Amino acid sequence: MNILMHCAYFPPEVGGLESHVYYLCRALAAQGNQVTMVTSLSQPGLAAHEVMDGVEVWRTWMPARNTMGWAAFGIGSIPRVLALARVADVLHAQDIASVLPVMAGQRVRGAPIVTTYHTSHFLKRADSPFWRPVFRRFLEVADHNLAASTEIAQVGEAIAPGVRVEPLTNGVETGFFRRQAPALPPVEGGRRRVIVPRRLFHKNGVEHFVRALPAIAERVDVEALVVGDGPERGKLEALAAELGVAGRIRFLGARPNAEMPALLSSAELAVFPSLMEATSVAALECMACELPVAASAVGGLPEIVGDAVGGLFEPANPEDLARAVVGLLTGADLRALGVEARRRVVERWSNARLAARHLEIYEDVIRRRRKRN
Repeated sequence: MNILMHCAYFPPEVGGLESHVYYLCRALAAQGNQVTMVTSLSQPGLAAHEVMDGVEVWRTWMPARNTMGWAAFGIGSIPRVLALARVADVLHAQDIASVLPVMAGQRVRGAPIVTTYHTSHFLKRADSPFWRPVFRRFLEVADHNLAASTEIAQVGEAIAPGVRVEPLTNGVETGFFRRQAPALPPVEGGRRRVIVPRRLFHKNGVEHFVRALPAIAERVDVEALVVGDGPERGKLEALAAELGVAGRIRFLGARPNAEMPALLSSAELAVFPSLMEATSVAALECMACELPVAASAVGGLPEIVGDAVGGLFEPANPEDLARAVVGLLTGADLRALGVEARRRVVERWSNARLAARHLEIYEDVIRRRRKRN
């Protein structure tokens, strides 16, 4: 099968969407499919064309990381999509900016379209008088729609009544994300360590974790590793100093996927203080590394996190966040929670299962379109 993917970002970019798409493409290619990705020249020095782990990657210009930049990238990528669509059996748009280019590509050969809606951008724009009819058209034109969480799927179905949107949790490469030798030695004196693998943007809620840290430290001798970067880093470092916890929090910046399993294995608990979230790939990666997760009860997080693998807290509530983290660090069998977390990821959310479901969908939409033609 010849699969043409389109996504604004792809490794070496770091993030949940990037990780999901990369491992999905790699798994599909490993099963003998021809997988081609059209993505953006999002960083200086990237190759315009290369093969990564069996996936052919074409990169095109993107002027900025915002709505206008994503739109310009989508439109600018259409000539490449048109050329590649001539031999494609299925076209897969990974999120909003990818739908228009694959619609254009469909005109070349009539291949079916699959779309996946991943991010909070879809939710934030769902009630917009401009975007709502655009989304309706995107949902109606696809042969199969996927969403990374039940919340996104329900919003999509409300926008386009009569259109089915299948919630399909993003997957984890469980052979790679697994517990291993820690990257960092234990903290001296028995201090506990938690990790916050979040990019430093407002929607990820890291400010609320920093505000909770003094209350956590009153009960537990703890340090936090924040793995990720973004525009809020300076503000968060200043806030930690203001609250007197600068010595308890280490901002490690963005780290490549290759380093993440060992970093995650260096902590006892992962914290996700998100204000808005689909199904968090990063949370699933933590769970695959046998790390319990404390997460805000928002978006798709309650679909994967519960008492059996960690705990939930109210979003934007530092007091409730502190309660959940202290409770887990002082009253839970974290090793048992971590073992159960990995078992669930392997059973329900492995990348192998995700790739198998995608192939089922591709075969179905190809068969249905051939019948119509």
